[in-house]
Amino acid sequence: MDRSAKIIRVSVIGIGANLALAAFKAAVGALAGSVAVVLDAVNNLSDAFSSVVTIIGTKLAGRPPDRKHPYGHGRVEYISSVTIAVLVLLAGFAAFREALGAVIHGETADYSVLTLVVVGAAVLVKFFLSRFVKKSGEALHSEALAASGTDAFFDALVSAATLVGAAVGMLTGLSVDGWLGLFISVMIVKAGFEILMESLSNIIGTRVDGELTKAIRDRINSMEGVLGTYDLILHRYGPEKLIGSAHVEVSDRLTAREIHKLTRSISAAVYREFGIVLTVGIYAANDEDEECAALRKSVDEIVAHHPEVLGIHGFYADPGTGRVSFDLLMDFSSASKDVYQHICDEVRQAHPDYTFDIVLDNDFSD
Repeated sequence: MDRSAKIIRVSVIGIGANLALAAFKAAVGALAGSVAVVLDAVNNLSDAFSSVVTIIGTKLAGRPPDRKHPYGHGRVEYISSVTIAVLVLLAGFAAFREALGAVIHGETADYSVLTLVVVGAAVLVKFFLSRFVKKSGEALHSEALAASGTDAFFDALVSAATLVGAAVGMLTGLSVDGWLGLFISVMIVKAGFEILMESLSNIIGTRVDGELTKAIRDRINSMEGVLGTYDLILHRYGPEKLIGSAHVEVSDRLTAREIHKLTRSISAAVYREFGIVLTVGIYAANDEDEECAALRKSVDEIVAHHPEVLGIHGFYADPGTGRVSFDLLMDFSSASKDVYQHICDEVRQAHPDYTFDIVLDNDFSD
């Protein structure tokens, strides 16, 4: 069974469980006159709709690439996550309005043992459902499925709060139903907002997991002829599709044929082992030249005095023309332009006989 089929299967299970829970809660809430229980039932319906959205999003995301969308349709899954977040927020705002009305008008719920039994059973079902859906979403790298699981977990918590409120009402006669409804609605809104922020962040583009980028660098660096791997940039076109580029440093004594063979081997290995389409560029290194090695050491010492600098790479000095080029990798948190200019001035003052081309590089990956 492929990834899409597994996501759909989990979503169908979620739909069935949520519809059953919604029916039970709605019936018990209506009989008991409990706003909190009825609102919890509405939230279960929103979860069922979320699973429907997940199925539709998965189907659309699985469409093959076409001329207009050559990278595929994988990012539709992020859009479906945004849709789920909006549904959760709408349910939360509606719940808040109803609960606020119950507090203002002082409505009192008539709890019974049946109420406690049904809500208690719903808590258990929802808790195990949330774990199942969330773990499935994480295993399948489905943001929408994981979001549904997170929302279900919050539902289990707020249902537990409803259960506590019911017990308080039966034991003390105090009416806390409306206040619990407010609490439930705030929790729903909070969960929706968090899902929305995470989904939008992924649409904008987030940093790829450091363990993955380290594994890719280590694999490339293990290949014969590679002196270092830099500028690893990965673009995510859906949870399962990454396309990127990287520069590898090689000796300037390699022939074009040898470089061609090496870059092809790197691209093939990365695709075979990581499923990532990677374009490979080249940095030439001439550290075997004593003058160039001494110059590189001097520049390293200058840069080392600036903690904002993560490193330099692509260093190449041409003694014949006196031109030197390298990339300066800066931390995102630093005032990079000011530090960059200061380093440029220091390097040029230390070596006035050379012309330096210093590129300010971005810290795209770990």
